Amino acid sequence: MPAAPQLRFEPEREEAELRDYLGSHYERRRLEHYQDVLDAEVAEVADAETLYRTSKAYLYNLTAFAMSGTKMPYLEALTRVVPPGSRLLDYGCGIGSDGLMLLEAGYRVEFADFDNPSTEFLRWRLARRGLEAPVYDLDHGVPDGFDAAYAFDVIEHVPDARAFLAEMERRARLVVVNFLEFDRHEQDLHYRLPIGRLLMRAAGRGLKYYEIHHGSSHLVIYGPEPAAAQRRLANLARLGRGLAPRAAAPMRRVAGALRHGAVRSA
Repeated sequence: MPAAPQLRFEPEREEAELRDYLGSHYERRRLEHYQDVLDAEVAEVADAETLYRTSKAYLYNLTAFAMSGTKMPYLEALTRVVPPGSRLLDYGCGIGSDGLMLLEAGYRVEFADFDNPSTEFLRWRLARRGLEAPVYDLDHGVPDGFDAAYAFDVIEHVPDARAFLAEMERRARLVVVNFLEFDRHEQDLHYRLPIGRLLMRAAGRGLKYYEIHHGSSHLVIYGPEPAAAQRRLANLARLGRGLAPRAAAPMRRVAGALRHGAVRSA
């Protein structure tokens, strides 16, 4: 397998683009206190669906997150499994920092999210960098036929995680996604994920990669095709060896049920 391409992690560029985009409206204080800025906006908005379509605070929040490098291990795992030149879908792209990095590393990236201030900024960033890529509105449909669809720190924002995965599986030959463990009410905009059930879903299919990052983020890469029974059991064993405590118990129950034919993959 050829060596994975180098990814350019440039936090200063992230901030510079936001500053130039906002011009005189840019406030570095809002970047430094990005979570407080978002929390204040959340308190003013009627519901999460409205927030995701209208939020300007997310410009600061997502820029700060991109500057942190938190998602670099996810991106590096993707590039080890999926070769440059592949057609990728950045599903729930926000301001597009992940996809922009992959575009510049030689991938063919297309973006999808709600039509909102974040995707407006993304379009500006594409033009600024001299790049071309479609940006789809989730309210009006997204194509399929991708080599891989990825979503990093996105699925915890949706009420039905398995429906979200099903959407990704319909659109790509590989799904690349992480599942976060966190305490209840740790973040108002996050739904608590059924980690064991989601990992079982990946184990019941063509699992190609599994790793825990940052102590609580379960990253999987899998194909949507169902796996044979022996492969499912091998996948479950692979997952179970690395599970954090909160996910390990349900996975052990699932593995036992599978061995006795009581359940099928999700």
